[in-house]
Amino acid sequence: MSKVVFGVDLGGTTVKMGYFSPEGELIEKWEIPTIKDNGGSQILPDIAASIKSKMAEKNISKEDVIGVGIGVPGPVSSDGVIYKAANLGWGVFSVKSEMEQLLDGIPAMAGNDANVAALGEMWCGGGKGYNNMVAVTLGTGVGGGIIVNGKILTGGTGSGGEIGHIHVDDNETETCGCGKKGCLEQYTSATGVTRLANIRLKKDDKPSQLRNGEVNSKTVWDAVKVGDSVAIDVANTFGEYLGKGLACVADVVNPEIFVIGGGVSKAGEVLIDYLKPSYTKYVFHGSKETKFALAKLGNDAGIYGAAKLVLDK
Repeated sequence: MSKVVFGVDLGGTTVKMGYFSPEGELIEKWEIPTIKDNGGSQILPDIAASIKSKMAEKNISKEDVIGVGIGVPGPVSSDGVIYKAANLGWGVFSVKSEMEQLLDGIPAMAGNDANVAALGEMWCGGGKGYNNMVAVTLGTGVGGGIIVNGKILTGGTGSGGEIGHIHVDDNETETCGCGKKGCLEQYTSATGVTRLANIRLKKDDKPSQLRNGEVNSKTVWDAVKVGDSVAIDVANTFGEYLGKGLACVADVVNPEIFVIGGGVSKAGEVLIDYLKPSYTKYVFHGSKETKFALAKLGNDAGIYGAAKLVLDK
């Protein structure tokens, strides 16, 4: 059997897994539920058991496995130590060591899930062909992953790339999930877009299709695409904040490309049209030509990146 590498993306509800050829071909993928009882103590043993079971089913020997990479929702240092994952009930411990023990010595690597997804997009997705890339995930919150010279920028305690918490508004009165006010996440996540829309709708009685049903990120962007002027106001505000936030990131890391993913990015290229003017307005001239692209791997970015984590070590 030729060599394979396993990638694991640990989410709050499900654990996505897959195994790949060293060239990046996804051979098979599957999922198991994330059981968070007892402080999440069963999560890693469940993952290890599922990988061993797949190895037995596919007749993959221990020697055939280059390693197992895992992306986890929390700050992870470059040596595989997680510094708390609140939504899993985890404290501080080495995910890498624990996984290697559970897998009978198969090499393991661990990284923050957003950073790992960024690595996946660089390897086989929207950032393919680039070595300096910033991935932006616009989902329930706003995540980021920064790749410099082909390597994830983790920072001292694994908190590098938290671009959702760049401060972009001094006048905000509502508090972000992180406890601060005026974070990028408050305006450009799916919940942020909904919030901006509701604020705009209360401002006056201007007709809008957003007044006729559910207001969410998807309905806002659908309305933008048919020329709804209220929705366009929302998109302009969104773009102003996102462009400004990404200009701040570019001034520090000077990426070749921004790759935008997450649920909000399903709106398509229109997002990029709205953020670009603000980005160009605020960014230092050395990063004015940075490219923008949409992510391509969807929910598989995490397993791709986790596998790549192992191949890069």
